[in-house]
Amino acid sequence: MARGKFITFEGGEGAGKSTQVRLLAEHLTGLGLDVVVTREPGGSPFAEAIRTVVLDAATPPHAELSEALLFNAARADHLERTIRPALEKGRWVICDRFMDSTRVYQGLVGGLDQEVLDALDRIVVQPTVPDLTVLIDLDPVVGLARVEQRRLGGALAPVDRYESRSPDFHERLREGFLRIARDEPQRCVIVDGFQSVDALAREIRGHADARLPRGRTG
Repeated sequence: MARGKFITFEGGEGAGKSTQVRLLAEHLTGLGLDVVVTREPGGSPFAEAIRTVVLDAATPPHAELSEALLFNAARADHLERTIRPALEKGRWVICDRFMDSTRVYQGLVGGLDQEVLDALDRIVVQPTVPDLTVLIDLDPVVGLARVEQRRLGGALAPVDRYESRSPDFHERLREGFLRIARDEPQRCVIVDGFQSVDALAREIRGHADARLPRGRTG
C-alpha cells in the first residue's frame, strides 16, 4: 500500500486555517481519498492535555525551551498515535499547525536557538516531514480583528495567551512564517489569506492536486 500524504497548514491568528483545513478535507474525500483531520497542539489524548496547559492564559510564565519541549512532547505522541499510523494505512493527514509553528513562535520570535529546534525536529519529527505545507498569509491586524468578531459572536473560547500578545509580536510571527516558506519552496506554498474563502479554497486545492498527485508512492 502506498504511504498517504501529509499536509500541514500554518499562519497567524485569524488566518482561516481551520476553515481551509475542513474545505480541503472535503475536497480530497470527494476524490475518494481517506482523510484524517487533526491539529496541534493536540491530536491525541495526551497531546490535548498538553494543549490545555500551554494555551491557558493563566499558565505561569516559563522559558521558551520549556514551552518548546512541551510542544514536542505533544507532537511525539501525536505522531506516534495518530499521524504515522494513518499515513502507513495510506490515509491522507491534514494538520492545523505542526513543526513550523514551534520554529516560529519559540524560535524565530521567542529567541530559542535554531540548533535546539533542529535537534528536536530530528528526534521527534523525522522522517515524518510534511509533503506540503500551506502558509495562509494575512495582515495580523486583519486576522486579530476576525478573531475578535468571532469571539463576540460566541464562536470562540476566551482569549488565549498568544492572541493577547502585542501587534508587534504578531507581525514578527508573520515574518517568521514567510521566511520559512521562502526558504523551503519545495515543501511550502504561500497563499493570500485576504481573498474570499471560496477563492482561497480553490487555490489551495490547486496546489494540493498539482504537488501531490494521487497514487504516487511515498
